[in-house]
Amino acid sequence: MTNPWLEPELATLTKERFSDPGWLYERKFDGERCLAYRSGGKVALVTRNALDVSATYPEVRDALLSQRASDFVVDGEVVAFDGDVTSFGRLQQRLGVRAPRAELLRQVPVVYFVFDVLRADGRDVRRLPLRERKPMLAELLDSAGSLRLTEHRQGDGSPFWDEACAKGWEGLIAKRADAPYRAGRSRDWLKFKCLNSQEFVIGGYTEPQRSRVGLGALLIGYYDGQGRLVSAGKVGTGFDTATLVSLHGLLSPIERDSSPFGAGELPGSSVPRSSAPRTGARRSGVHWVEPRLVAQIGFSEWTAGGQLRHPRFEGLRQDKDPASVVREIPS
Repeated sequence: MTNPWLEPELATLTKERFSDPGWLYERKFDGERCLAYRSGGKVALVTRNALDVSATYPEVRDALLSQRASDFVVDGEVVAFDGDVTSFGRLQQRLGVRAPRAELLRQVPVVYFVFDVLRADGRDVRRLPLRERKPMLAELLDSAGSLRLTEHRQGDGSPFWDEACAKGWEGLIAKRADAPYRAGRSRDWLKFKCLNSQEFVIGGYTEPQRSRVGLGALLIGYYDGQGRLVSAGKVGTGFDTATLVSLHGLLSPIERDSSPFGAGELPGSSVPRSSAPRTGARRSGVHWVEPRLVAQIGFSEWTAGGQLRHPRFEGLRQDKDPASVVREIPS
């Protein structure tokens, strides 16, 4: 299916928590962001970095094809649940799996939560305010199969955020009701997070110790405004044995001779930042890698030295360009 790729709108992290009748509030999901295109009997599910994942989520494709409307572009997020909360770690079992087997579909079902519409019945509606797009979306699609329309509230953002955090949700997205759909990041959409988590680039890994297999910890970072990869520390928790083995299999083929980090304090005084020969790096138990993979990391807070406190690995992100990974600073 051929469609002109449409850039999705992105939310800005903020410290604000407010209630305002001019804003709509929705649940923030922890999954894979996708735009869904339908034209007649064809459907394409496309990630935020333009990867077609239609074959990865056949149940979502079928749910979209079951809709009466046959010409639309909608925005949403594919998620997997662990109990009542969405789990990116659980979704990992589905990411990148083309034509998943029936057993995997049964063990890790997914749901596509749709929250916006860009084209309805062949008409581009991005210029319309959100308060008009929401009822259009409700008329366009029905919750059926693996497709759900995302519920929203108007005005009462602060109590809704308290409720979200009490339920263990990742947070809320606050959206300006009178705003059009704008590609890229803006303050028309704001992230009210309950838990700290963001994407980081993997720049290396350490040797496993004792009975551990695969690797010990990931060395992670983000890009600053000068194009340098800044170290954010290391993460050594959140892995099971299968994940450790899988990560080692992905990282070992992209090893490099020197550190990709250009700034920030690397964990461990024996770890050189750059220009270290591979033999020296391995003597210190470090393997540098090309910064090609992006990991989702949860953490409690940033330290004064720019490192993550209590980081934990949540999964790899295939829908994020490493060059676009920056430190999220609440405004």
